[in-house]
Amino acid sequence: QDELEFSMRPENETAVTGFILEGFPELDPRLQLFFSWVLLLMYLTTVMGNATIIFLVCVDHHLQTPMYFFICNLAFLEIWFTSSTSIKLFVILSSGQNTLSLSSCFAQNYFYFALGCTEFVLLVVMAFDRYVAICHPLLYTAIMKPQLCVHLVVAAWILSFALLSYRLLFLSEMSFCGFKIPHFLCDNSPLFKLSCSDTSLLWKIDSVFLPCVMLGSLCLTLAFYICILSCVLHLPAASGRKKALTTCSSHLITLSIAYGSCITLYMCPAEDVSLRTNRIVALLNTVLYPFLNPFIYSLRNKSVMLALSKSIARARTKL
Repeated sequence: QDELEFSMRPENETAVTGFILEGFPELDPRLQLFFSWVLLLMYLTTVMGNATIIFLVCVDHHLQTPMYFFICNLAFLEIWFTSSTSIKLFVILSSGQNTLSLSSCFAQNYFYFALGCTEFVLLVVMAFDRYVAICHPLLYTAIMKPQLCVHLVVAAWILSFALLSYRLLFLSEMSFCGFKIPHFLCDNSPLFKLSCSDTSLLWKIDSVFLPCVMLGSLCLTLAFYICILSCVLHLPAASGRKKALTTCSSHLITLSIAYGSCITLYMCPAEDVSLRTNRIVALLNTVLYPFLNPFIYSLRNKSVMLALSKSIARARTKL
């Protein structure tokens, strides 16, 4: 393992210029190698599944609706979100190369939270879209105009990345007294504990901002789904109720993984969650949830599967 570089400050304080991500040191090396290939398979499936959704929405005009426009943006986000952590985790587990420069660590931390914030906002927008489609179908076209859809998505991306930029400002000013991060990503708690600087202000901002984003988006999303369920239960056809309830239940399962893991990681006191539990919960958030999303939101949908079969048929005829 390569030695990390250090420089000495005048006051004999060691300045860290890189970190070591410990990953899962308690696992046997052979078990780590096995998990690395499982992770790689899940990562490639996630990327290919989301890329397929983006491709189908772009080429099939039947899928160019507000719902699939939002799903397409979610798919694009999931590719980058899981890539920000899974690639490095695969390298750690498969080869043991666990060093990371300061700038790479800060960038990973920033993109992890900015993309996560964007996803929560997109989930609210998608829930609102389904609420209008099911509860107010006659007004759907008038409300969900293309301009509004674009504005909602652009606002989600720009606001999230702009509001989370304070992290880069604070992190760039920090100095660190330790270099071993007992995690597989540059997460808040293990990173801040290594800092020689005063992190109280950043802790306070995070303790207000992150819960507001999580709980605010969760309340809005659940409110829309409750309205949807109320409308569904009043549908005259039993088959329609069953189909809608099955769809809603699958959505709520994935939402429970996303919100449950984030609430455990960032709203529970750090001393109440062990490092091992923290890493396992983080895996649910960074690996399992992005892996499930393409199947839950799109690849179980008949319209998407029909578009996929048409694309495969066209490709075969060209060959």
